[in-house]
Amino acid sequence: MTGPPQVRPDTSSRATLDKATDENFPVAPFFLPRAWRDDLMAVYGYARLVDDIGDGDLAPGGADARHLGVDAGRADDRLVMLDALEADLRRVFEPGAPAPGHPLLRALAPAVRRRSLTPEPFHGLIEANRQDQLLRRYKTYDDLLAYCELSANPVGRLVLQITGTASPERVRRSDAVCTALQIIEHLQDVTEDLGRDRIYLPAEDMARFHVTEADLAAATGNASVRALIAYEAERAGRLLNEGTPLVGSVHGRLKLLLAGFVAGGRAALASIAAAGHDVLPGPPKPTKPRLLREVGAVLRSAHREG
Repeated sequence: MTGPPQVRPDTSSRATLDKATDENFPVAPFFLPRAWRDDLMAVYGYARLVDDIGDGDLAPGGADARHLGVDAGRADDRLVMLDALEADLRRVFEPGAPAPGHPLLRALAPAVRRRSLTPEPFHGLIEANRQDQLLRRYKTYDDLLAYCELSANPVGRLVLQITGTASPERVRRSDAVCTALQIIEHLQDVTEDLGRDRIYLPAEDMARFHVTEADLAAATGNASVRALIAYEAERAGRLLNEGTPLVGSVHGRLKLLLAGFVAGGRAALASIAAAGHDVLPGPPKPTKPRLLREVGAVLRSAHREG
């Protein structure tokens, strides 16, 4: 029996999907069932597209704008592009609507149908990127957590929906893991974010540690910057630990996937610590051996708890 025809990604969509290899955690590793991998990559492709629009990182040539029906003269307007993407997304969920214009959304549609996915997480990702265009500083840690509720937590919830394992407790643990991973990524990318005139370090914490924006623009972090990064890393680590029991609550290959998510965060935190919490020269990245060691540690911990 043959399955539904596959949507072939064009060059710009392929470039978007290829970014999966740069993530701190495995997106759709080989050991998962093929159906899960296909659906996880479809969701990843959508999420990466939203972020690339929000960050101005789309492939050159304007193919994404053409797919979304945006005039070439407005292709650099990120809010216009996000609005067009949201309109295309509605075609995925509206019965009888025309097929979406963008190949990545056409590839998403079968996953939505197969897994009965709801539109809320997908809209949350768009709203987070709209917020990125309008809000470039966060006053408090709670403000940052509210942003992560839109920008990160939907992804974990979609993983649980795709694998048929969602429950209120698992969603709570997943949210903790995803928020931690988002904060860790922000810590790695302080310099890159500042280049986009964005700071995800809460202003109240910067004031507490006597860190200025000029300090963040330096080539290397002074003692105050490093102390601030260490403080935020510790908070992210606590969140990651809060969510880690999620791994022990599932079985089989899903356990290994979720262990990879948690281990990716732990390995990234270890790389930040190994750099003396000086993230300004460039994002500290975990080595593959370190990641594998962390996966083993997470799985052993889940086995003990189980």
